[in-house]
Amino acid sequence: MDVNETDVVVIGAGQAGLSSAYFLDRFGLAPVVLDAAEGPGGAWRHRSPSLTMDKVHGIFDLPGLHREPSADGLAPAALVVPDYYGAYEREVGLRIVRPVRVSAVTRGDDRLVVTSDAGEWAARAVVNATGTWTRPYWPYYPGSSDFLGRQLHYAAYRGPAEFSGRRVVVVGGGASAMHVLSELGGVAAGTLWVTRRPPVWRDDDFGEEARRDAVAMVEERVRQGLPPQSVVSVTGLGYTPVVLEALERGTLHRLPMFARIEPDGVAWADGRFEAADTIVWATGFRSALDHLAPLRLRTPGGGIQVDGTQAVAEPRLQLVGYGPSASTVGANRAGRAAAVNVRRLLAATRAAA
Repeated sequence: MDVNETDVVVIGAGQAGLSSAYFLDRFGLAPVVLDAAEGPGGAWRHRSPSLTMDKVHGIFDLPGLHREPSADGLAPAALVVPDYYGAYEREVGLRIVRPVRVSAVTRGDDRLVVTSDAGEWAARAVVNATGTWTRPYWPYYPGSSDFLGRQLHYAAYRGPAEFSGRRVVVVGGGASAMHVLSELGGVAAGTLWVTRRPPVWRDDDFGEEARRDAVAMVEERVRQGLPPQSVVSVTGLGYTPVVLEALERGTLHRLPMFARIEPDGVAWADGRFEAADTIVWATGFRSALDHLAPLRLRTPGGGIQVDGTQAVAEPRLQLVGYGPSASTVGANRAGRAAAVNVRRLLAATRAAA
């Protein structure tokens, strides 16, 4: 198999990947961007059709191209955002190769070798921007295999219609759970909301300083090599339109996490039982990093030690969309930081040659 040699490969074409590619291109580094999807949009392509533009937290502009707000807030984000990303790829002139599934990143003599189902690329630097959507997290609870009803992760949620007349347990305390709960009231026969910890509600405007503080908390974890928390987990829940809709529909009556799953419902340690025929696991996602396993970057703490965006154990690798840059708040900043690091690394390498 022929190996394509290049300066930089970016893996993933979501917001963080496109941002990184934009700045790399402006620095004259002409990155090759490998994306597993059939078309533009990153994880937004796969969101529920019921998640409309008036329900999302907000879509941050990609660097270099302003997005005009949609005239129709009822348009599905799964259509609007991919349209914007596609227009961005064309306008900026990025080289996106898709669909390409990367299976491994390994160390070569003086390069990192990216192996995929479309061939191999040997790159002086790699920017990993694979996000989390392909790694939905399913926590284990006793009895889950005995449940006679349906279990699904939020990644498979496609709107409230299929839950008509069902008794639904929604597990999770983040934005995904809020989205589901806001739509099931008045549709499902009953809803039950359970979380491991009581939700933290915030009624301030969550300004720029608060955002920076939240990002800094997650950043400190990845600097120590610990698994990252999501930015949302340290910010609390604001009174967004989705939350207000859930409150209006009466679905935000939180219960502590159940102890086990019964064939026809869920049970708590104190003997309480609630009948259910559907469980929606709105329990978040984990970073999609299996292809980086050959680099052996995991620390004893379970995470990858990252300084800014640079992997401490492999300076040729930048991680964006990981830890503090997993949110739209941090993705553009991380993309520029990664590009600056790559430019510096390649300049130093050429000077030493």
